[in-house]
Amino acid sequence: MPASLSESQREFLRYLVNGVGATVVHYGVLSFLIQVVGIPSAGLANFLAAIVGIAVSFLGSRYFVFRSHTASLGAQLWRFVALYAVFALIHAGVLYLWTDLLGYDFRIGFLLATGLQVLMSFAANKLLVFAR
Repeated sequence: MPASLSESQREFLRYLVNGVGATVVHYGVLSFLIQVVGIPSAGLANFLAAIVGIAVSFLGSRYFVFRSHTASLGAQLWRFVALYAVFALIHAGVLYLWTDLLGYDFRIGFLLATGLQVLMSFAANKLLVFAR
């Protein structure tokens, strides 16, 4: 990363990279569950896929983004899981409304729900989960 960036800016860029990776995993699992496994509810499939994406996000956040190893793994994991349980419910709810109730394409709903999550999660992770 460019040396001209502040540590906060580099941290945010790492957050974006980690988020893209976790989102790709999340979306891949979602698509697999809907298109291969045949789960009929996009909301349910998304909730299950979110669990996998959250695991990838936690590991990336702890070891790559915030590089915060001072708090115990268990304490950070507990806070992260609680936070992302809320995010997963919001994400699944948005996808349920968008796809299951309104009948729109699940891919667009996924992007909308993910955008909402991105807006909320950096600050929540920095302040609540990986605070130093």
